[in-house]
Parts: sequence; C-alpha cells; structure tokens
Amino acid sequence: MAARGYLTTHILDTARGRPAQAVAIELWRIDPQPGLIIRTVTDADGRNAATLLEAQDFIAGTYELRFHVGPYFRAAGLAGPPAFLDMVPVRVYLAAGQGHYHVPLLCSPYSYSTYRGS
Repeated sequence: MAARGYLTTHILDTARGRPAQAVAIELWRIDPQPGLIIRTVTDADGRNAATLLEAQDFIAGTYELRFHVGPYFRAAGLAGPPAFLDMVPVRVYLAAGQGHYHVPLLCSPYSYSTYRGS
C-alpha cells in the first residue's frame, strides 16, 4: 500500500523578516468532493497548531489554500483598505504516494511566492 499524504504550511512576512502571526488560513478540497476542510489561524511561528490535512483524511485531488493576508498587513500598518493582496489562493494537486506536502507562503503587502517545501 502506498504511503498516504498530508499537508502543512507556514507563512513568512518578507516585508518585516519574520513569521506572520494571526493570519487566517482555509483549506478547501476542490476535487473530488468539494468543500471546506479546516479554518485555522497561524501562531507566533507562522504555523498552525495541527496539520491541515491528516494522513487518514487524505484523498488525492485538487486542494486550495486560502491565506487571508490583507487583515494581517492592515493591522501591521503596512497596507491600507483596500489591501493590494487580501486573500491569496494557492491551488495544488496532492497525489497519493508522495508523502508529506508542505506549502509555505512568503509574502509582503505587494507580492508573494510559494513552493513545495519539506
């Protein structure tokens, strides 16, 4: 039997060079069986307390992470209403047998990047 996958993330504030605390994150399954899986908020290390998708809940398919960075940058005084970046969607395909998926977000009020981490 192939190893089941799971998903984690973290957010780094590249404008201030530190983890992004108190950012709301949503994980949505797009396909198959569309729906919201979890809503969470980042801690002082820019991470959430639990994995976003546990191995036993993993189903291969398309997922979308929604990072609500607008309120974070407005609260920091780095973006005014409306924020240039409000909600950053990152859509990924998670395949069976690929092990752990880690999808970090590096962001500032005006740009972001992501990658498959370890």
